[in-house]
Order: sequence, then structure tokens, then C-alpha cells
Amino acid sequence: MIQINGTITLAPGTIANNPDTVEAIKTMVAASRAEDGCLTYTFAQDLSDPDSIIIYERWESQEALAAHGKSAHMAEFQKVMAANPPVGRDLRIYNTDEGNPL
Repeated sequence: MIQINGTITLAPGTIANNPDTVEAIKTMVAASRAEDGCLTYTFAQDLSDPDSIIIYERWESQEALAAHGKSAHMAEFQKVMAANPPVGRDLRIYNTDEGNPL
């Protein structure tokens, strides 16, 4: 299993003042969750820093993740992000098992 965790920091006020960015995120999440091989796909706003987006993804395989990167909805999302470029990014990819419930 492939897991991606991290944060993307947007310019101050991007989320609060740009409803198109929020809609693009919602569209991206919904389309990604419907992809073959997607186990989890979540973007969440950091409650202590509203300009930081926490990302958590789990994919069945590297192939599923690669297909995600080539998807039409990813291309559209990247256009929106290019118009609102992040000021910071810290994403990590892990090869892992399914873990155990706590």
C-alpha cells in the first residue's frame, strides 16, 4: 500500500477569500475517491492554521497512484493550484502495510 501524508500551505486568505479553490478541492477529493485503487483521499483544513491543508491518501499500489497523477481531474486541479500557488509544501510518500486499528 502507498500512503501520502503532509501539508500544503496556501497564501494567507486563499481559502477564506476564494470559493473556487474550495470547490476545486471538493471536486478533486470526490473524483479521486472514485478512482480504482483509492483507499482514502482526504484534504482537511488545519484548525490552528486555516491556510494549511492536511493531505492524507492511501492507494492500493504505485500503479493506482500513477494513474491518479495522470487523471483529467488532477490536470484540472493543477490549473486551479497554478492560479493560487502554495507558499509551502511538505508531502511524504510511504510504502506500508494496512496497519492495525487502535
